[in-house]
Amino acid sequence: MSQFKTFYQTEVVPALQKEFNYKNVMQIPKLEKITLNIGVGAAVQEPKVLEEAVEELTLIAGQRAIITRARKSISAFKIRGPSRMTRSPGMAIGCKVTLRRLRMYEFLNRLINVVLPQIRDFRGVSPDAFDGRGNYSLGLTEQLIFPEIDYDDVNDIRGMNVTIGTTAVTDEEARALLRQLGMPFRQ
Repeated sequence: MSQFKTFYQTEVVPALQKEFNYKNVMQIPKLEKITLNIGVGAAVQEPKVLEEAVEELTLIAGQRAIITRARKSISAFKIRGPSRMTRSPGMAIGCKVTLRRLRMYEFLNRLINVVLPQIRDFRGVSPDAFDGRGNYSLGLTEQLIFPEIDYDDVNDIRGMNVTIGTTAVTDEEARALLRQLGMPFRQ
């Protein structure tokens, strides 16, 4: 078992139970999944860019990334969605990976303790980026802050979205969960 998951079970669960006075252990919020997403708009003109993004996201997550496709046509961005006549899928415009169980805890541990402190002029993440249902979204501007990515192999700097899904009912419970896990929220 991961040390971070053991830390959650031994330290975080009792602290949350004491803070929110849960009567049942099943009410205590826990991590459900972490989704990493890279949107690659340049993939419309150059499909090779998308392959590089998939490889980088696979290295970062430790799990194979899947290609996401357009669901609607947007003429201003020259994107075609799925065709009903020919049954062709939409254009490939990004990639994503969903982490669960042990890989999720390992990634969150690396994110909190290794990656976020490497950001230049880092003062903490926003405490207001919750969606109202207990899920937290975080945007990273470059993939180079991950230690798995070799600086010499990168052709383009890409940003990514990290969404942390929890079983918390309210944002307050999710904020307390992430704070207990060590997420550096700014004051």
